[in-house]
Amino acid sequence: MEPNKDFNQFDIPLAKRTYLDNSNSILKKKLLIFSPFLLLLFSIAALRLTRNIKLEPLVNLNFQAEISDENRILGHLPYTEISKEKLVLIEPNIKVHIDMRDSLLKMREEAKRDGIYLVFLSGFRSINLQNDIFFSLKSIRNQEAAERARVSAPPGYSEHSTGFAIDIGDATQRETDFETEFENTDAFRWLTKNAAKFHFKLSFNKNNKYIDYEPWHWRYEGSIEALKVFETSNRDL
Repeated sequence: MEPNKDFNQFDIPLAKRTYLDNSNSILKKKLLIFSPFLLLLFSIAALRLTRNIKLEPLVNLNFQAEISDENRILGHLPYTEISKEKLVLIEPNIKVHIDMRDSLLKMREEAKRDGIYLVFLSGFRSINLQNDIFFSLKSIRNQEAAERARVSAPPGYSEHSTGFAIDIGDATQRETDFETEFENTDAFRWLTKNAAKFHFKLSFNKNNKYIDYEPWHWRYEGSIEALKVFETSNRDL
């Protein structure tokens, strides 16, 4: 039996068959020639886009971390002493930055309405006073600088110099002043629950890798100036 001369006509369904004229054939050859180059250009563009999205932020973050570590002294960040014109007296011997005065006093009043009696232990401290505290007390207690720095900042490295830091105690349990046992008082429990409403934040919590836990030490972050002062500290947390 003679083979069907039209057999090849039916090996592919008619709807899927394509017929190229000479012009289409030339175009196809050009596409085949240049396709590797097009693929290479596309790969380079995709690689650059990936680097811009993923790698650049990581480099910036590492750079910031290096700056932060270089500026530290015994784990503490540097702080500029606030000008005296921005300080206000809230109690005998206790001054604070004018930006935080109203919030601080309102916080104490609200605590009092809840039956909690907050006492302010220490506010602004000059660099000179911090110098006396750090070096004199270190000598009296026979502590090395690194040991003393766990509980007291070197001069020029204390949040108290900014006027935005306040040490707080419980008026009904004064034996816990400047002690970790303050965390067991009603005053501390109230602060933990309510201080953020008045823009106060615990500076040195239990997870701090540089400085010992200080439940009595709070800082104010309720103004642009305060946020700028503590930007590096918040970034390191």
